[in-house]
Amino acid sequence: MPAYIIAEVSIHNPAEYEDYKKLTPGSLKNFQGKFIVRGAKTECLEGDWNPERIVVLEFPSVALAKAWWASEEYAIAKALRQRTAHTKMIVIEGYLP
Repeated sequence: MPAYIIAEVSIHNPAEYEDYKKLTPGSLKNFQGKFIVRGAKTECLEGDWNPERIVVLEFPSVALAKAWWASEEYAIAKALRQRTAHTKMIVIEGYLP
């Protein structure tokens, strides 16, 4: 079953965050991950949610998504993101009809 990592990111060091954006794509390869949404413009339809940046990643399973997040391949990029931005991140199972 597919899985998705959804992140809401508030960047407080934009220059360094650019380095994070360059490092992350290569870290996804071994975990069959891919970007579905990467920082596109958002529009609130209900409530008062106005995130600065939303990222959605797709993986073949929750296990692979969590393995990527905890991986050596992602460790340097993750530390850089944690230093340059505040992030709320979840993993969720997708749906197959």
